[in-house]
Order: sequence, then structure tokens, then C-alpha cells
Amino acid sequence: IVMAADNAIIIGLIASGFADKNRKRIIAWGVAAAFIFRVIFAFGATYILEFPWLKILGGLLLLWIVNNLRQDFFENKKIKSPNLKSQENVSFSQGFFRVLVADITLSLDNVLGVVGAAKDNYILMVGGLLLSVLLIVTLASYFANYIKDHKWLGYIGLFVIMIVALQLIIGGLINLEILSINENFSFLFNI
Repeated sequence: IVMAADNAIIIGLIASGFADKNRKRIIAWGVAAAFIFRVIFAFGATYILEFPWLKILGGLLLLWIVNNLRQDFFENKKIKSPNLKSQENVSFSQGFFRVLVADITLSLDNVLGVVGAAKDNYILMVGGLLLSVLLIVTLASYFANYIKDHKWLGYIGLFVIMIVALQLIIGGLINLEILSINENFSFLFNI
């Protein structure tokens, strides 16, 4: 549930800058992509765990998304015409690309958590993945609409995603034995 929330927040953040029609399309495509990536990663979870650099790459990609979202949502931009669609800061394809990158990264994170918790129980694993996608569907629409009216939530969402990105990067560096931390804090980076 917790890991699905970060995916829903980032889809909601990205979608909140779009007109109603495109917002719904981005959420729908984002949720579909999240489900597909979760299924693919679930079958290859043990193999994926062998590559800590994927965590680092995923964390760096999330930081890139956070920076782009910060620029799109919180910097003033001139609007060229009064049409509703022109108020979108980025094109639909750019928004969709950002959702895909976030889905890949956060799906890997989510699958590792669900597969680890399921401990070879495939029914539990599939149930956990379906629950996470269901939560993304319901929460992403809520966050997209709420963030549009309450920009402060956007700052909190960006902060949450930035923490996940840093956890992935530091966790990957620990796995590569480039970095070591006190055992009391290792639970923070076991993503």
C-alpha cells in the first residue's frame, strides 16, 4: 500500500498540469503501464535483484523527473493563448514519457517489496501486485485533481519522490559496497 502511494503521487503530479481530457488519458496510460511493468518485473525479480546499478539508475531518473515537475508546476510560464489546452506546460507525449519513466522505476521498487513479502507464494504475490495497481488507479485521479487546486501538496509529493530516489541511489551504492552505513539505519535503504 505504501509503495503504491508513491507511484500514485507521481502520476497525479504529472497529470495535474494537464487539461481534463489529457489528465484522464495520462492517468489511464500511466496505470496501464504500471500494471504491465509490475507483471514483467515480478517474473524477473530474482534476476533484477542481482543488479544494484539498476537501483542507482532508477533513483537518478526519479531525480530527473522531480526536477522537471518542479519546473513545470512551480515556475511561472507565459500562456500564448486563452485555450485550455495551451495552459499545459508540456505536451501530452512529454507527460506520458515522464509517467513511463516513473512507472518503470517505481514498479521495480514495488515488485521487489511485494515479491520479498510474498516469499515464493505466487497467489499472495499476484494479489499484492493487483492491490497496488488498484490503489494507483484510485489515488492517482484523486491526487491529480487535488494538486491542481492545492499546490502545497505538490511540494510534499515532490519531497516524497525525492526521498524514494535517494533511497534507491544509496541502497544501490550499499549493494555495490561503495558506501557503508550504520546497521541501525540500513532498514531505510533496503529498497
